[in-house]
Amino acid sequence: MHAAIYNAVNAIDRTHKPYLVRLGRVAPSASQDAAASVAAHDVLVALYPTFQAMLDAQLQLSLAPIPEGADKAAGVSVGQAAAAQLLALRKQDGSDAAPIPYVFGTDPGDYQSTPPNFPPQPQFTHWSQVTPFALERANQFRPGPPPALTSDRYSDAFNEVKLLGIAGGTTSTPDQALTGKFWNGAIQNYWNEISQTAALARGLTTAQSARLFALLNLALADDVIAFYDAKYTYSFWRPVTAIRAAAADDNPDTADDPNWLPEVGNTTPDPSYPGAHAVISASGAAVLTSFFGRDRFDFAVTSEVMAGVERTFTRFSAAEEEATLSRIFAGVHFRTDLTVGQRLGEEVADVVLDNFLTPIRGREESDDRE
Repeated sequence: MHAAIYNAVNAIDRTHKPYLVRLGRVAPSASQDAAASVAAHDVLVALYPTFQAMLDAQLQLSLAPIPEGADKAAGVSVGQAAAAQLLALRKQDGSDAAPIPYVFGTDPGDYQSTPPNFPPQPQFTHWSQVTPFALERANQFRPGPPPALTSDRYSDAFNEVKLLGIAGGTTSTPDQALTGKFWNGAIQNYWNEISQTAALARGLTTAQSARLFALLNLALADDVIAFYDAKYTYSFWRPVTAIRAAAADDNPDTADDPNWLPEVGNTTPDPSYPGAHAVISASGAAVLTSFFGRDRFDFAVTSEVMAGVERTFTRFSAAEEEATLSRIFAGVHFRTDLTVGQRLGEEVADVVLDNFLTPIRGREESDDRE
């Protein structure tokens, strides 16, 4: 969706390179807002046809303030063309394939269905086979394996999450426990909210906003493809399994607790290594810092799972660090999952920022965002 919005608006603005496909020449007076609204609408209707009536109504609300005339019509036309091109480009991307059946392992270190809800199958087992948006391949930056169960690195990570991530524990501070719960939602939504807050605060133009959200979501989409490649390559167990089964891990520095549960209750139904929050938060902070030319920004972000609760930050990197570490306080990740996850997210963001939606020489947008 954001790639289509960007291509539609950029075909009018013409300051940056398009994403993969080119539209025909468009009058510079065409309505960028109409182009953005129609591109978004057409992609969403194609992906979520059962919501068409609602989406149609929203489109009409978006288009209503735009004066009728040739410029509006031209914007509508370019939005339709951009959506059609991107939908055609992604038609055979593998995202609609059936998930690959998964057999849980039984050896120490193997990913297993996690208590208390014991999901029968993990999620997105086929996602590493989806065509990336910017990467050459899903395993382009695949990290090395998780630490050996008998290593000091594993012992330290195990004991940290065992102490700080237990449900109702007393070792973590009240703020750490709150942090674990606050970020326990779809992490990409938090970073889109942070980006929206920044875009509005800095008064970005339609073209600038289209580029920001395209850069962000191209990176996040490939993050997901890349981390699922790694997750199902290593199929490493989650802390709740590791802690309950520690008596069998041949490590004298890890003690089992058969009744241990994580602070947030249910664990996300996929392997532990690497951590998704770390990957996506590293990419999100990298894109925002690069786009705005600085890390410093005062903002608040709301929780996806705790209504009415906000956290405030003065830097994008501070939100990245808290969102990443929250997975330890939530009791669902080892620190070693997060360290490699941050590196993976930075690498994906670098590919997007260095190679996509770059300025056309001599037509760079003026930097009025500082």
